[in-house]
Amino acid sequence: MGVDGRGVSVHVLADVSGTVVEMTLRGRWSQQLGDQFAALLRDCLAGPVEAIIVDLHEVGDLHGVSLPSWLAAQRTARLGPLPVHLAFCPPPRSMLDYRLRHQPAVAPSLFATRSEARIATGRRLRRGHRVQTRLTPGPDSVRVARELVAEACRMWRLPELRHSAALIASELATNVVDHAGTAFVVTVLRRAHSLHVVVQDCDASYPRVSQPVPDADPSSPPARGWGLKLVDTIADRWGVMPSHRGKVVWATLSA
Repeated sequence: MGVDGRGVSVHVLADVSGTVVEMTLRGRWSQQLGDQFAALLRDCLAGPVEAIIVDLHEVGDLHGVSLPSWLAAQRTARLGPLPVHLAFCPPPRSMLDYRLRHQPAVAPSLFATRSEARIATGRRLRRGHRVQTRLTPGPDSVRVARELVAEACRMWRLPELRHSAALIASELATNVVDHAGTAFVVTVLRRAHSLHVVVQDCDASYPRVSQPVPDADPSSPPARGWGLKLVDTIADRWGVMPSHRGKVVWATLSA
């Protein structure tokens, strides 16, 4: 994502549930690269993400002048409505590594490698308010996805979100069955007063918002054919991120 003619880029990859995101920056440090990172960070923070790993090994920054950008990112992630943990992987023994480690305020979480950051991040995540299932693109998958979401709303005592969340799950699952045609994973997450419906499939192409088919009725859970137009209408926020195997589409509702 976001590559310019000089090889400056920020690549984003989400895990299967959209809760852990890895951001890899490449190229000589510049304000342009910093702005790219900040914009993608805002996009990530809008969704179900709980932790972000920022790999800086391929950033050219001899004197560590990018430090203010990483500290600002840490503040933004920590002080948001739903705090998100940031883990940085600076080049070992670099000036940036030294400056990050010697902060008088809250020291960032630093790791030598992305693998180390993944392990440490996995230990931090809350596993409580989360249900997940893996489905094949068969005729019953949409119903199963819808029922999973409805059961999660019942279990977490969110009856006011049940109908809308089931509709979102139905449409996201329908998109996979009708267009991607791959196995997919449905995850339902609760964070504070927000409910996230996340669907990951193995097709890297992004879905598009289209007009509903004639006579489609979005008023009942089994409705089909409205796709992301419906999701865009009833969700507070929604988005798409590339994943390690395809893409993640998420939608958020607030209680």
